[in-house]
Amino acid sequence: QVRLVESGGGLVQPGGSLNVSCAASGSIFSIYNMGWYRQALGKQRELVAIITSDGSTNYADAVKGGLNISRDNAKKTVFLQMKSLKPEETAVYSCSVEVNDSWNWGRGTQDAVSS
Repeated sequence: QVRLVESGGGLVQPGGSLNVSCAASGSIFSIYNMGWYRQALGKQRELVAIITSDGSTNYADAVKGGLNISRDNAKKTVFLQMKSLKPEETAVYSCSVEVNDSWNWGRGTQDAVSS
């Protein structure tokens, strides 16, 4: 069984920064793609960023410029650094990690951008 635990995030003022991380544990043989999604209240979940096993990154058009996704393979952890945040980026941010050829989801962390 695979477990994903997110940490970080919280409340920040507009223009501020937040960092979240997601650590995988359990019966892990291989980790492939790792990503972050977000879901705002009343909206569908959307992709934020993906990082492949070789470190290639892909960002959603709506978030380019303010985010940076990275990973630490030894720690089985994916990170998301968010800068210059806007109120409309308030959402539950969830990690999704491809482990042993299956996608697994974290429970999500609530990040709020408000003055």
